[in-house]
This record gives sequence, C-alpha cells and structure tokens, in this order.
Amino acid sequence: MDARSPHMSPDVAGWRADAPTTKSLAEVNSTVAIPAAGRWWRRLLAFVGPGYLVSVGYMDPGNWATDLAGGSKFGYTLLSVILLSNLMAILLQSLAARLGIVTDRDLAQACRATYSPAVNFLLWLACEAAIIACDLAEVIGTAIALKLLFGIPLIGGALLAALDAFLLLILMNRGFRFLEAFVIALLAVIAVCFVVQIAAAAPPVAEVLRGFVPKSEIFTNSDMLYIAIGIIGATVMPHNLYLHSSIVQTRAYERNDTGRREAIKWATTDSTIALMLALFINAAILVVAAATFHKSGHSDVAEIGQAFELLSPLLGLGIASTLFAVALLASGLNSTVTATLAGQIVMEGFLNLRLPSWARRLLTRGIAIVPVIIVTAIYGERGTADLLVFSQVVLSMQLPFAVIPLVRFVSDRRKMGQFAIPTSVAAVAWIVAGVIVILNVKLLADTLFG
Repeated sequence: MDARSPHMSPDVAGWRADAPTTKSLAEVNSTVAIPAAGRWWRRLLAFVGPGYLVSVGYMDPGNWATDLAGGSKFGYTLLSVILLSNLMAILLQSLAARLGIVTDRDLAQACRATYSPAVNFLLWLACEAAIIACDLAEVIGTAIALKLLFGIPLIGGALLAALDAFLLLILMNRGFRFLEAFVIALLAVIAVCFVVQIAAAAPPVAEVLRGFVPKSEIFTNSDMLYIAIGIIGATVMPHNLYLHSSIVQTRAYERNDTGRREAIKWATTDSTIALMLALFINAAILVVAAATFHKSGHSDVAEIGQAFELLSPLLGLGIASTLFAVALLASGLNSTVTATLAGQIVMEGFLNLRLPSWARRLLTRGIAIVPVIIVTAIYGERGTADLLVFSQVVLSMQLPFAVIPLVRFVSDRRKMGQFAIPTSVAAVAWIVAGVIVILNVKLLADTLFG
C-alpha cells in the first residue's frame, strides 16, 4: 500500500510499485494548522501563503529585463502577452496545487513514481537548467540593485549575492509561516514602489487597455516574438510548478476526500489572488517603461541600470529611481528564498538526494555567479543585460518538460481518482502546453536558422 494514499493500492493509483513514499519537504509538511470550524475567511487565511511564494517567481529580476525591453521598444503592445501568460500561470499553478493535495506528492516525486530512471534523470537535468537560469537572473538583479543603491561594483555584488545562501535557512528555522510573512512583506514593498511610479508616469488609460488586446504583429515581428517568448518564460516558470505542488502540503488539512476538496478550493483561491498581484507588477514595469522610455523616444532601454538613470529625470520625480532599485532588491531577495526551496524539492523529489539547504544554495549560486562574473568582466553591464533576457528564454525552453507531465498526471483518473480535472479543463491545459511547445520550436528555429 502507498503510505500516503492508504485507500489505494499502487496499481490502482497508477504509481510504480517501488515508488518512494517520503513526504515532500518533510520538515514542514502538515505543520500549519487549519481551523476545524469558524468563519470561511479564517480558513482562507490559514491557506494564504503558498500562492505568494509562488507569485515571487512571476516578478523576479528576469521579468524586469523582458518587461523593460518590451515596454521601451514596443510600447503597450506586449501587455497582451503578460495577460495571456498570467492566465496560463493561474491555470497551471492550480493544477500543481491539485496534484500535491490529492496525491501527497510534489511534481518531482510524481515523475519519479511514474517514469523510468533514465527519463527522470533527463527531466531533472532540464529542471536544474531552469533553476540555474532563474538563479542567474537573481544574481544579476541583486548585483545591479546593490550597485544602484550602494555603488557596489557588479562583480562584488554578484559575490555578495552568494551570502544569501543562508537566508532561507534562517527563515525556515523560524517556521514556515514566518517565511511566508517575510515574502509577503517584501511583495508589499514592491507593490508600493510601483504604485508610486505608475502614478508619476500617468499613462493614458485607453492606450494601456488597448495593449491588453492581442495583435498579429507579435507573431510576425521576430524581435517582438523573441521578447514575447522571454516574457512567457519569465512569467510561467517551470520550477514554480514543482514548488507549489510541495508547499501546499504544509497545511494540516484532513487527508481525506472532504479535506482535500476544501484544500483545493482554498489553495486555488490563494494562488489566483497572489498571481493577480504578479500581473499588476509585471504590467506596471512594462507600462512605466512604455510611458516613460518609449514615449520619449528611448526605445532601446533594455538594461535595468539604464532605466534607473532615466526614470527620475523623465518622470520628474526624484525618488522614482530609488524606489525602482529598492523594489529590484526586494525582488531579488524574495526570488532567492523561493528558488532555493524549489531546488531542494527538485533534488529530493527526482534523486531522493538530500543536501543541507546551505550547501545546495552555495552550489547553485556558484554555478550562476561564474557566468555573471565572466560576462561582466568581458562585456560590462550590456553583457549582463543580454544574459538576463537570455536566461528567461532558457526558462521558456524548459517549460514543456514540467507542463506536459503535470497535465498528464492531473488528467489521469488512476492517479487522481474523483479529483482528476474535467475533460474541458484538460483540453484547455493541453492547448496551453501545445502553445508553449509551438512557441519554443519557433524560437529555436529562428535562433538556429535566422
């Protein structure tokens, strides 16, 4: 019998008979109490948290690069891509939460319990590539923020970024709710910073709304398509699917059909609300870039440092650039926490390999810091800006390797029982997966053959 699904045999449940039954993030699994009775909002508040940890990945420094490039070069046109990618994210994250709640497995564990060792190893490599690409964006973003705020050289900032390897360890020792509170507080800082900048930019509302309507030129203009795919890669992040399927299990909901059904409802509500905040932040970055840089003829602003220098003069608000840098630093710190957690989940889920969180973080940080230092030394800030956008395209290329298994699992009645998604939802999910694959094939073809 499967220890985490005692009412199903391994064959009925659709898992391999030799699948391990270790709990995901065992040290915090089922540690957050859920009130057994009381008003509905108390139960919702008990589930609030995982969605905001997931939303961090949708507004990390990599998003800033693609949103700035899209807004400054093409105005409000790519707002439709941000909206589309956010809707895709809401759907996929709800599926990830459902998988974790119903099966008591995170996505990595579900893959390990389904596929052969060789396939699992390849999936792990693809996911590690995505985490390294994400880590690359965090290192660059944190280093740039430190330079803008304190004048620390980029190489020095990149080295200092390695010290945040211990941040997650400190937060986790205080309890998972403390970790969630820390993340939500930094998200509030980012939101306030951009509310002020949006107010100062005063973009024309009609043009902004028109930007949310998709246009055919996004597909016909290769430069626009490249940035659009980068936005999708920066928004729908593969490691977030692994992360969400694990951290929803920190809630001590009843592990029966009634408890799981309610947990799915509240977890989906939590992630949907949190991802709407991510939509606002991403749209705000692009709108500020469009209203400030594109409008004034600075259509080549793709570097965060360049945006910092131009914001205050163009907006006529002295504090605008400082707010921009503070939000960037908050974004980098938040992304550090969630990417570290995702890395732990992926390594434990696919390989059943457990490393101390500080060792895991130093390893991935080291892999990310080396290319940043090399590129900065050879090409300067311009090189790091290109590297930042490229990292988001790499993330997009890894998406199918997470999305396809996820959709397959939650559609499988042997694995999910009565909680398998309806045919209509499965059809939409497979369309989303198909769109991601098609866009990535086109991007690869354009990159290889011009």
